[in-house]
Amino acid sequence: MIVRWQAVREASRGPVITHALIAGCCVVFLLGPASGMNPVYGTGDELLARGTDYFRRWGVVPDQLLSGAARALLTPLTALFVHGSWLHLLGNMLFLYVFGAMTEARMGRPAFLVFYVCTGYLALGAYAAANASSDQTLVGASGAISAVLGAFLCLFPHARVTSLFPFLFFLPLRFPAWIVLVFWFALQWVAAHRAESGPGVAYLAHVVGFSLGFGYAWVRYRRTTRVRRPVTAGEGDSQP
Repeated sequence: MIVRWQAVREASRGPVITHALIAGCCVVFLLGPASGMNPVYGTGDELLARGTDYFRRWGVVPDQLLSGAARALLTPLTALFVHGSWLHLLGNMLFLYVFGAMTEARMGRPAFLVFYVCTGYLALGAYAAANASSDQTLVGASGAISAVLGAFLCLFPHARVTSLFPFLFFLPLRFPAWIVLVFWFALQWVAAHRAESGPGVAYLAHVVGFSLGFGYAWVRYRRTTRVRRPVTAGEGDSQP
C-alpha cells in the first residue's frame, strides 16, 4: 500500500499554486478592460472597442488558432487568465478555491501546475476544433478548472461539499462530492449538446476538461491509496 506522504507535507504548507493561479487571474482581470477599473481603456464606446481588441488579442479565436500561426498557438495559455466579466471571474475562482487545494495536495505543486495548464490548453483547443469556422473569442479558465473538478471526483469522491442550489432557494446543503460533481457534469453535457453555434458559454470545453481531468487522475493514481484529508472540500461554498 503506497501513501503519498509528499502530498501531505505540501498540504501543510498550503495550496500555493492554487492561490497563485487565483491571484494571477484576479490581477489580469483588474488590469484589463472588463473590470472597468483601468482608465487606460477609456469609457463608453472607446472601452467597448478596446475591450474587443483586447479579448481577440489574448483569447482563443478558433479560425485563427487552427490556422497554425505561432502567435495564435499561444492564445490557449493566455486565455486561461482572461475573464469577460466580474461574474465570470468570481464563479471560476470560487470553484478553483474550493476544489483546487486538495487536488494540488494530492498531485504535488509542480505536477498540479502542469496538469492545470495542459488540460486547460487541450480543452480550449478541443472547443476550437469543434467550432473551426467560428471567429468568436473564447476566454476564461473554465476548461482547466473543469479538469480540476474531474480529478477531484476521482481522487476524493466522498469528500463533502457545501453547495447552493437555486431550485432549493439557495439553501446551503452538504453532499458527497461525487453527487455534486456528477450532477454538474451532467448539466454541462446536456448544455453542450443543446448549445447553438455562436457566442455564449463554452460547455464543450467544460466537458472535455472534466473528462481529461478524471481520466488523468484515474490512470495516474488508481493504483495508489488516496490521501486521507479533511472531509470538507476547501474552505468555501461551491455553486454548480
